[in-house]
Amino acid sequence: MAPLLAVLLLGSLTASGLAQDRPVTTRPAPKTASPAKPAASDPAFEATRAVFEALPEAERKAVQDALVWTGDFNAVVSGAFGRRTFDALTAYRARTGGADPLESRGRAALLAAGEAAKAAARFRIAADPGSGAVIGVPERLLSKRTALPAGTRWQSADGRVTLETRAFPPGGETLDHLFEQATAPLPNRKVTYKLRRPDSLVVTAEAGPGLSYIRYDAGPQGVRGFLIGYDRTLASEVGRLVIAVANAFEAFPAVADAAPPKVAARALAASAAAPPPTMAASAAAGTGLVIASGRILTAAAVLEGCPAPHIGQSTARVLATDPAGLALLGAAGIPAPVRVPVRADPLAADEALIALAPGSDGVLAAPATAVTGGVIAPLQPGSAGAPVLDRSGHLVGLVARYPVAARQVAGIVPPARLPVVPAQAVAAFLAGQGIDEVKPRPEAGPGAAATAIVALTCR
Repeated sequence: MAPLLAVLLLGSLTASGLAQDRPVTTRPAPKTASPAKPAASDPAFEATRAVFEALPEAERKAVQDALVWTGDFNAVVSGAFGRRTFDALTAYRARTGGADPLESRGRAALLAAGEAAKAAARFRIAADPGSGAVIGVPERLLSKRTALPAGTRWQSADGRVTLETRAFPPGGETLDHLFEQATAPLPNRKVTYKLRRPDSLVVTAEAGPGLSYIRYDAGPQGVRGFLIGYDRTLASEVGRLVIAVANAFEAFPAVADAAPPKVAARALAASAAAPPPTMAASAAAGTGLVIASGRILTAAAVLEGCPAPHIGQSTARVLATDPAGLALLGAAGIPAPVRVPVRADPLAADEALIALAPGSDGVLAAPATAVTGGVIAPLQPGSAGAPVLDRSGHLVGLVARYPVAARQVAGIVPPARLPVVPAQAVAAFLAGQGIDEVKPRPEAGPGAAATAIVALTCR
């Protein structure tokens, strides 16, 4: 057992009553009550509430999830609006220069920023075979994995951060006993927060140089939970990951045999941050990237089954194609947004990327991982031609084509390997069409490209 793991595991935060815009506590709980709900006379709060609550539940949760990853939201991703959500939106807006994170384009930028941080952490939500629970793991930090008799242990390379899952069969352990163990007075441990519900518990503690966070859930299948132990000097970095792990944790997936499909659906909902496109398969031609006024770059494969694509009500004319798999379209009335710079440096193996594609309500941001010749990403039908960006917002390629009959799980296509036309081919093609290279803007992330994404449809 790692030195920081003085206490063990836990359960569902929502079941513990820490939902409804309340904090995921990783430090001592305040002595005073939580701030009261602002009165209706607070116009900014009420206006933000109205806009937020008008969004579908999946999108409300996606916004909160992204704010966790940008470091602005320290609470359960529940989709409920409260003071913490309001403060997080306000802080994010102030830091990013006033962009409204609830407006379509601003929301796409926020979701892309969250996905960039999540992809950088290699945050993977999956069923844990050791415990049977669903858990999110920041695999870039926790690179060492060890199977336990009834769970799994992940550790950082230096051993300063440890995440463990643990499961007890029915009759094997009780929440009362685990709570007693986790809160018992010890010479070198100070319990900083504790909560006991009929079917769950949460305990945080300090022990010498270490901090720990424990959760357990009880159900018909026994008791399941997890623990995170880490060096207090890493609190600013690991604190955000604790929140993300807590929000992703599910002690008892609804149907054990269906856990992987459910995980795929949840991962997509958290990653793409919006429902998948609802266009009929025959109408979803692909994705275009506006690179100049009336000029749209896409994949040549889009034209194979759709020789006359449309952008909204406008017909897109084919201006040029390239053997590398690119096509340049022309369409009237398409303004030129901020241009996306093309990356010159080669990609690193397993580099974290972001793919952008149109969805039913705005632009979807999906995490992608660089592999030889392409990416692995949870993109949905209509994503041929989708731009792939690095975390600085540089274009590293376009999705070359999308499977005609992609395998779906619960109506959603799980992450799959997709071919990409590389940045070098894109740069050469644009230069050949007389489109000048654009210089990168300082501090422009992948969200800046959301304004340049258009849906290509067949009619």
